[in-house]
Amino acid sequence: KVSLKQFDVLRMIGKGSFGKVLLVRKKHSSQLFAVKILSKPAIVKKQQVEHTRTERRVLASVSHPFVVCLHYAFQTKDKLYFVLDYCPGGDMFFHLSRCGCFPEAMAKFYAAEIVLALIHLHEQGIVYRDLKPENIMLDVDGHVKLADFGLAKEGITSELNGTYTMCGTPEYLPPEILNRAGHGTAVDWWNLGMVLYEMLTGRPPWYTQDRQELFNRLRGAELEFPQGLSPEAMNLIEGLLTRDPAKRLGAIDVREITYHPFFADIDWNLLYNRQMEPLYRPCQYTDPIDAANFEEEFT
Repeated sequence: KVSLKQFDVLRMIGKGSFGKVLLVRKKHSSQLFAVKILSKPAIVKKQQVEHTRTERRVLASVSHPFVVCLHYAFQTKDKLYFVLDYCPGGDMFFHLSRCGCFPEAMAKFYAAEIVLALIHLHEQGIVYRDLKPENIMLDVDGHVKLADFGLAKEGITSELNGTYTMCGTPEYLPPEILNRAGHGTAVDWWNLGMVLYEMLTGRPPWYTQDRQELFNRLRGAELEFPQGLSPEAMNLIEGLLTRDPAKRLGAIDVREITYHPFFADIDWNLLYNRQMEPLYRPCQYTDPIDAANFEEEFT
C-alpha cells in the first residue's frame, strides 16, 4: 500500500487554494515525482469534489507522451495525494514571464505537441477546457506535458455541444462558454489559439483587467496582431479564434490544423515519438532537483 512514507520530501514547488505540490524522491531510488496534496475539507467547502474525482479518473485513464502521468493515488482521513510526473522544466507561464514571448519556431513546437495531446484527449471523449500557460508543463528535455485536469469533461463526443457548465479561466473563455450556448471539444481549439497568440506576443488577445470589458471583447472585438508575426501564424490563430464553434478550425476535422501551412515543417510521427528536438532545454544547466524553473516563493 502506497503512502507518503515511501517518499522523501525535497521541497515545495507549488501552492493552490486546495493544497500544495511537493517535489519528492521515492525512497531507495533516484526517481523524482511531484505529489499534489489536496485538503478534503477545502475541496468540499469550495465544491470541488466532482472536479477532483474527474481529475483522478482522467489522469488514470490517459496515457500519452504529452500528458502528465498519474503514478499513484492514495488518501488519508483529510488529504488526497496524487503522485505525478515531475516536470522540472516548470510551466509555460514561468518562462513567458521571464522572456516575454517565444520565437515562432519554439511556439510552433509547443503548439504542435499540445495539438497531439488534445487530439488524444478528444479521441477518448475528454474535453480539457483549461488549456493555459500555467497548465502546460515542460519535462526535463523540454517536451510539453499537459497538467491539471480538474475542469476536464468526460463522455463528450460532439465538437459543438455536450456540456453547458461555465468554467475555465476568464481570459481564455470561448464565446460559447461565455454565452452558455453548450460546448464540446472545439473549446480546446479556441484555447490553443489563445495560447499560441500569447506565446508569440507575450499576452492573450483582447486582454484587459476589467472583467466586463474582457467579456465584451471576447464576444466581439476584432482580433489585432502586433507586427512581426508570419502570415501562416496569423492565419492559424484567426482560424482557431473563430467565434462560431461550427466554423472554427479543427472543429469538424482536426486535419485542418495538422495540415495547416504553419505546421508544414512538423513531422507529426517523429514529434509523437519525441524524436523532434526541443529548441529549448529548461534543465540544461541545472539539476532537476534544484527546481530552478519554479517560482522562488514556492521553493
